[in-house]
Amino acid sequence: MARPYYKTHLRPKGQVTIPPEIRSLLGVGEGDDLIFSTDENGHVVISRAQVIPPEQAWFWSERWQKLEREAQEDLANGRLTEYGDLSSVLNSLDMLAKASDAED
Repeated sequence: MARPYYKTHLRPKGQVTIPPEIRSLLGVGEGDDLIFSTDENGHVVISRAQVIPPEQAWFWSERWQKLEREAQEDLANGRLTEYGDLSSVLNSLDMLAKASDAED
C-alpha cells in the first residue's frame, strides 16, 4: 500500500507549513521545537524535540528513572505501607535508620 504524501510550499526565508496530518503524527503544536536530521539514504527526518527544562533534568536521569520504575513496580504489587499520620512515618524512618546503623 502506498504511503500518503503531503505537498507544501517553500516561502521566503525557507519557511514551510507542516501539514496538519504530519503535526498530528508528531504530536506537535505551535511553539513546539522540531529536530531535522537525515538518515543513511539522505531522507530528511523530522522529530519532535523533547526539551527538558534544566530544573527538571534530574528527574530524567537514568538513575532516577530506574528508581521510578522500581517504585511503580512496588505500587503495582502492593509493596507499600500506609501511615495514619506524619509522626508514625517519622518513627518508622528512625527505626529503619537505627537498624541500618546497627548493621554497619
